[in-house]
Amino acid sequence: MRAPLSWLRDFAPFGDDVAHLTATLDDIGLVVEGLERVGEGLDAVVVAEVLDIAPIAGADRIRRVVVEAGDGPVEIVCGAANFAVGDRVPLAVVGAVLPGGFEIARRTLRGVTSNGMLCSGRELGLSDDGEGLLVLTGVDGAEPGLPLAEVLGVERDVVFDLTVEGNRPDAWCMAGVARHLAARLGLPFSLPEPAPALAPGPPVGELASVRLDAPDLCPRITLRVLEGVRVGPSPRWLARRLSLAGMRPINNVVDASNYVMLERGQPTHPYDRLRLGGSGLVVRPARRGETLETLDGVRRTLGGRPAGRGTDGGDCVIADAHDEPVGVAGVIGGASSEITEATSSVLLETAYFAPMAIARTSRWLGVRTEASARFERGVDPWGLDAAAARFCELVALSAPGATLAEGTLEATGTVPEPFAVAVDLAKVNGLLGTALGPDQVGALLEPLGFGCTPVGAGVAVTVPTSRPDVRRGSHGVADVVEEVARAYGYDRLPRRQPSWPAPGGLSAYQRSRRAAREALVGAGAGEVMTGSLVAADDHRRVGLDGRAVEVANPLVSDEAFLRRSLMPGLLRALAWNVDRRQGEVRLFEVGVVFDHPADGGARVVERSGSGGAVRTELPAEHERLAALLALADDDARSAVGAYGVVVEALRLGPLALAAPGNGGGRGVPPGLHPTRSAWVVAPGGPVVGAVGEIDPAVAGGFGLPTARIGWVELDLGLVLDPVVVPRRTESVRPVSRFPSSDVDLALVVPDPVPAARVLETLRAAGGDLLESVDLFDVFRGPSLGAGVRSLAFRLRFCALDRTLTDAEVGSLRAACIEAVAPLGAVLR
Repeated sequence: MRAPLSWLRDFAPFGDDVAHLTATLDDIGLVVEGLERVGEGLDAVVVAEVLDIAPIAGADRIRRVVVEAGDGPVEIVCGAANFAVGDRVPLAVVGAVLPGGFEIARRTLRGVTSNGMLCSGRELGLSDDGEGLLVLTGVDGAEPGLPLAEVLGVERDVVFDLTVEGNRPDAWCMAGVARHLAARLGLPFSLPEPAPALAPGPPVGELASVRLDAPDLCPRITLRVLEGVRVGPSPRWLARRLSLAGMRPINNVVDASNYVMLERGQPTHPYDRLRLGGSGLVVRPARRGETLETLDGVRRTLGGRPAGRGTDGGDCVIADAHDEPVGVAGVIGGASSEITEATSSVLLETAYFAPMAIARTSRWLGVRTEASARFERGVDPWGLDAAAARFCELVALSAPGATLAEGTLEATGTVPEPFAVAVDLAKVNGLLGTALGPDQVGALLEPLGFGCTPVGAGVAVTVPTSRPDVRRGSHGVADVVEEVARAYGYDRLPRRQPSWPAPGGLSAYQRSRRAAREALVGAGAGEVMTGSLVAADDHRRVGLDGRAVEVANPLVSDEAFLRRSLMPGLLRALAWNVDRRQGEVRLFEVGVVFDHPADGGARVVERSGSGGAVRTELPAEHERLAALLALADDDARSAVGAYGVVVEALRLGPLALAAPGNGGGRGVPPGLHPTRSAWVVAPGGPVVGAVGEIDPAVAGGFGLPTARIGWVELDLGLVLDPVVVPRRTESVRPVSRFPSSDVDLALVVPDPVPAARVLETLRAAGGDLLESVDLFDVFRGPSLGAGVRSLAFRLRFCALDRTLTDAEVGSLRAACIEAVAPLGAVLR
């Protein structure tokens, strides 16, 4: 938004220190993106009359021009060609410094001395036209020798190009910017009441009518009627201010409406009353399919947007008294009743519209206007009368013979009213690190239009209707604290080091989850992310009974249920790869699954709803890790291997693989093969996952071939809970700098004795000097006899402080052989 300093000074006595004003605007959140200085460099530019134009020998692009600027003929060399003898043009005399620091000097070109420069609008910073001179012929008062700034009414000014955020509706106007700036600088701010400037006319009810059929879309609308209006140019100062603010002047009526919008933030809409059917307005919802030609010459179809939530009932239309649409409420007017040069009777509409309804209509139609930008952020519903009075005051400046119909027509629904927010000063000071008292908070907020009354240990802050950005209840407290911080000054807030003793980092759960991911990546799997919404049949296809949570607004109508398993998404991802001949993949996902509250999976939330007073049951959420193994040789054994990789990476304690039906009343894991799958069971019996192969019937249901597909699934919330699944302790052995000794033992062991039992016995017998023990060979054959097999172990002995002697190694070897003898193991 462009804000001229001269306009801001209408509300507060701001000084000339532009750098200080810029820094203050930045500090209160109205960031100055650019700065334009208007009128500088025109001090030595005067009006000159062209007396003679002659060619210069040997020059094609420049001519000799003689002008009269009040002190006698002046010879100039000029390259422009858009003027003739008798025209009035601007002359920058020798020594003038034009905008941008360009200094005019006396120069000689082709033997002709140029004693100044004739200027274009671009060179003077008055327009973007640089093709020719700024011709002043016909401009009132453009007499030779007069200063150009005086003739054009150009005053020195500074225009701030501000970035106003969407949550600052009060600052989308000159008065709002001036209020915030004056409050920070401690200057008096005033919003002058418009003076009645038009003679009274007949009662407004005799000239117009209004009916409100959509009070939810338009809670308040007022109408005024001006008769005897003469449409023409606006006063020069008004047109200049509009131009500086970035808006093109059109005529005195439209300009007055735009001026009020920029000044007070309240859009108004003037209609040619005599072109309105029935000389009245009706505010109603749009009907599907009705059309309207808008002011931009486009015929638009209305009523196609579905109603939104809350009070948004669809598109809002302004119709005439015969029910024909004449405008899209709050967005853009219709061409049928626009102001023209023939207009003599003006009906002025001033309204407050539901912000979200305007925002949705604007986006639906693809039309964004200055009015819609303000309506969708919220305007002051009780500021309509002052805005209408200001419009009439401005029209009277250029149409003094006009009359204003007596009274105002008004129609209202439920209009927002001021409300109070109870703010605890301990909350304010705790958030900001300040020690503000009630009087200090009041001194900061009252200049911004808030009311403040000390109450107990806090302040009751009355929020005016001009501040729709401040919410009610607990959210409003945060909004008020933000307003206090902005008014106090962010740069004045004390700075403190964070109070926590350690820097942030990953939690133990997050580190473990990352380790599981890295383990599966190391096993050749790629991580994928599938949708959390699945189709109604997906759960049935993977063997899951019971209900799933259905969402009310799914992105895809066929996928409306929160997933209860990661299997449907991963199978679909595999099918997608198979369709593209890339079926040999390994995929895994870490994601959340949901249980229906009615099936015992409720997650109770005590604080929900307005003010946190509602007790709500939400679906229980479980984070799971699942891997799908579909390489050519993958099967249940590959799944067990991948499962082991994860278990080892997480150092999980004793977990068991329990076959379906093996006690505990457990059936087949959903979606898995009945004879090639197992449950993962933690100590004490809780199931924490499943391992095996996808049932071929399940794979076929997703369009996959019947080849074997491995599956691993773990409930991360359970397996990473040390109470449910203990972690193995970490033992660290220093690396010895002395050489080690290897001993190989081939032991004949009865078949019923597990190899793991023999290994643990050897480990215990080797003591602290046994660095490692590994089983490296298993042999069965007739030479050994029936019921036995040969287990070959390699034992590595090493000391930390010396090299072991042969006698020591021999003694250790004998101790190990003797230790396994009770198991029936005999040295081969």
